[in-house]
Amino acid sequence: MTEIWDLYKEGRWEVPFLTFCVYLFVAASFILYLIIVASRNSKIKKERLTKEYSVTIDKILSDVIFDNVPYSKIKEDKNFLVLFDTPFFREVLTESLINLHKNYEGVYAEKLEQFYKDSHLIKISFRKLKSLKWEVKCKGITELAEFNIKEAFVPIIACSKARNKTLKIVALNAAIKLEGTRSVRYLVEHSDPIDDWMQLNIIGAFKKHDVGDTEGIEQLLQSHNTTVITLGLKLIKELKLSQKVPHVAQLATQTTNAIIKYEAQSILQTLTA
Repeated sequence: MTEIWDLYKEGRWEVPFLTFCVYLFVAASFILYLIIVASRNSKIKKERLTKEYSVTIDKILSDVIFDNVPYSKIKEDKNFLVLFDTPFFREVLTESLINLHKNYEGVYAEKLEQFYKDSHLIKISFRKLKSLKWEVKCKGITELAEFNIKEAFVPIIACSKARNKTLKIVALNAAIKLEGTRSVRYLVEHSDPIDDWMQLNIIGAFKKHDVGDTEGIEQLLQSHNTTVITLGLKLIKELKLSQKVPHVAQLATQTTNAIIKYEAQSILQTLTA
């Protein structure tokens, strides 16, 4: 090192610079290697724990669904309480609940929803909505919507006003699932552009959740946001809402936007043919 420093003082900076770069490269490579190894070990550990936890979780949820065992009885097991204090166990438990809830209806689904509430997993989901990380918020929104937690509607709508596009889509889809056309009035006031990808997702949510009551969808045509108006027209067309024809006709007559006028007239031809 002394020789290198002497070269630097003599004005021959190339050798010290190249030596420094080599050291830096070696150090960075070693750190990257450690990160990769740690990441892989963490992944392997999670996979192992998931398999272990799944055995316990399957037994618990089977008791809940088929044997009517209440959560108050389950939490008497000290081993369960120890596991439940582990964040990763709660994460696996929540995922298992969601997967089961998607496949069950009626009484069985209600039992799973009650377990979700009694175990206070619902509180953890609500806390996720306050996270600074958009992906964590998305998880919380998905969980609350899956278990039909109606009181989550307002904070979920608040998340739909975020800048992150994925978070917006997840929030709007969840709002539609929870309250159907009640979410429309929030879309009317939506100030940001709703691009084609977002519109397709919103239309898909209306179709997926089979929103029977379409009252209020015509309000989208009154928005000051042209992309919201376009969304309203597409919804009317895709859901074949012929009862909304008068509203579309009024829009076609009054609008000064050539594109909106053309789309409205096209839909009128389709629905009145």
